[in-house]
Amino acid sequence: MKTRDARAVMASRREPPTALDFFPTPPWATRALCALLRERGVPIAGQEVWDPACGEGHMVGPLQEEFWHAEGSDVFDYGRGFRVRDFLDPAGHAYRPDWIITNPPFSVALEFALTALPLARVGMALLVRTSWLAGAERYEKLFGPQPPSIVAQFCERVPMTRGRWDPAASTATDYAWVIWRKTANRGRKPEFTHLPPGTRARCTRPDDARLYGVQADAPLLALAGA
Repeated sequence: MKTRDARAVMASRREPPTALDFFPTPPWATRALCALLRERGVPIAGQEVWDPACGEGHMVGPLQEEFWHAEGSDVFDYGRGFRVRDFLDPAGHAYRPDWIITNPPFSVALEFALTALPLARVGMALLVRTSWLAGAERYEKLFGPQPPSIVAQFCERVPMTRGRWDPAASTATDYAWVIWRKTANRGRKPEFTHLPPGTRARCTRPDDARLYGVQADAPLLALAGA
């Protein structure tokens, strides 16, 4: 199977219910993850990745730059050409990609992790608030029995605003990538590292604001039929 050519999808903007926690990921934050994986010698160029909470594609676009094939889906139809499906539907999933990488809705992030980890053949990475690393339930159900391989804390803030990505936004919330590699480092303690200052500038591209920014009908990179 080959990746279908990425194409710009123009569509009327569709506002999701506020309960869906739609906070688009700045594209540079996803590139920071990919750069970290490359630095650790993790092969991703020939692999498949799925973002099951893709929204308008703010994470899928940067993933397409690195992975052989990138899928996107979401429970809500944002009019960007991605498949509409409920990732937490107990009916199960036939698709088992190499990686599942996503910014899950905060209220169901644990459920996303427990659903994604058995499906991903190689690994899973979640972009979460740093505070999500705490909590007895998450430890008992996830971090204890299935500890991550890497916790990568952003030194710079990753601004996320409800409904769209605004490059000029700011935030007081801290974020981290939590990464599971299912075969490597099994049985070892998680590695903690920092994504250092300068990551934002290094991983930002000149056309990001045009492709992913605040324009209501800006074209986003999407896979037809993904």
